[in-house]
Amino acid sequence: MNVTQVNFSLHPSAIIDDGATIGQGSRIWHFAHICGGAKIGKNVSIGQGVFVGNRVTIGDNCKIQNNVSVYDNVTLEDGVFCGPSMVFTNVFNPRALVERKDEYRDTVIRRGATLGANCTVVCGIEVSEFAFIGAGALVNRDVKAYALMVGVPARQIGWMSRRGEKIDLPLEGEGHWVCPHSRVVYQLNYNVLSIKGD
Repeated sequence: MNVTQVNFSLHPSAIIDDGATIGQGSRIWHFAHICGGAKIGKNVSIGQGVFVGNRVTIGDNCKIQNNVSVYDNVTLEDGVFCGPSMVFTNVFNPRALVERKDEYRDTVIRRGATLGANCTVVCGIEVSEFAFIGAGALVNRDVKAYALMVGVPARQIGWMSRRGEKIDLPLEGEGHWVCPHSRVVYQLNYNVLSIKGD
């Protein structure tokens, strides 16, 4: 391993290939494997048995729970939560007998999104900021900001706040909701949820 270990913690069983970039304050736990091209931000938690590919970018303050593989062409922005054993793909139509490494599709998970335990995110989509994917869901299309998605395939059943609490607004139409903790106002306009003043 030719990685300068500056203010991040590494379990002795973890493997970091030459060239990986790991930010200050990050923690890499048992049996994780970080490939040489990976870029990992500050204060990231990489759980037991996690694999991070070469063409992967992980932002600051992400939490990747046990047994997650973050394959090539996946980008996690700051503050993304990946629940235990959730799944990313990077080829849409894989075959063992057909080489498709030049067909990887980009997957982008925007700031603050949550990917619940055992969910699957099919490659080539974008999960927008602070979306919340429920445990076991199958995400096969782009997801709106703050959307609460469940099921196979995933469908929107509501909205979630930045704190991860269900917002009392309809899926469609207009309205506003005030977070009882932060007093932040969420505004629904034409089926798009945003923070008032953002």
